[in-house]
Amino acid sequence: MRCPYCSHGEDKVVDSRSSKEGRAVRRRRECLRCGQRFTTYEYIENVSLTIIKNDQRREPYDRQKLMQGIVAACKKRPVGLKKIESIVDCIENQIEKSGKMEIPSSEIGKLVMMELYQLDEVAYVRFASVYRKFKDISEFISEVKEIESKSDEGRK
Repeated sequence: MRCPYCSHGEDKVVDSRSSKEGRAVRRRRECLRCGQRFTTYEYIENVSLTIIKNDQRREPYDRQKLMQGIVAACKKRPVGLKKIESIVDCIENQIEKSGKMEIPSSEIGKLVMMELYQLDEVAYVRFASVYRKFKDISEFISEVKEIESKSDEGRK
């Protein structure tokens, strides 16, 4: 494990504990060169999940790629990294429960949109604009109006 501060290759584990409902091991490490502490997570590598892209290409599932998409949608929004990790965990649990070895990227996109819709409307619209590939401003405005009408219904 390389230190994220000085790139030294040796560290010592200071603390280790179960995390994410037993699905991961959280380790606090200390760099033997600079003394900085950092956290790593160990996950069980499940049977590889394959994502079927819209053009029918297949690629291995990448947790970081999913995280980056959600982080981008939540940029400058009051959504913490722990909440985003919790969303990714929830989506992974749903995929795992389905028992599928291959899943279309569109299904993952729908799962992300459902989670973001409940969490933050702005992040939802940002993600939807990329996921649904709005062709013009009218589609975007239509989506925002639909959210507003659902919000108004919820307040009544």
